[in-house]
Amino acid sequence: MPDLLEQSQEWLTSMNRLYRSRRVIYARGALEKEIPASVGKTVFKVETGYGLFERVEARDYLIEVADLAQFGEPVRGDRVKDGLNGQVEIFEVMAPGGEAHFRYSDSYRKVFRIHVKHVGTQES
Repeated sequence: MPDLLEQSQEWLTSMNRLYRSRRVIYARGALEKEIPASVGKTVFKVETGYGLFERVEARDYLIEVADLAQFGEPVRGDRVKDGLNGQVEIFEVMAPGGEAHFRYSDSYRKVFRIHVKHVGTQES
């Protein structure tokens, strides 16, 4: 019997790819690949000491696992280059406070949710 939830997830992923994604460059060292990605965010609660917490918002890129097959799982220090407002914004894979730098966005492990931080800008 077919798994209707998995089929629904595949359909939703394909619709996100068609209607909610943008082309970005994913890079690890000298290896670069242009891929579709959706933009999201995650809010982290990071302890700053003495029982105090700080709210930190991270930009996320949702990227299909198959699109990163040549890279494998995301690694801290990988970069995402995204064209915004006539410039190329550079984001580095990382997460605050020792949190994991990525997680799977779906139950079937077909989409990565990769947490990044803005680290620079270059003219396009």
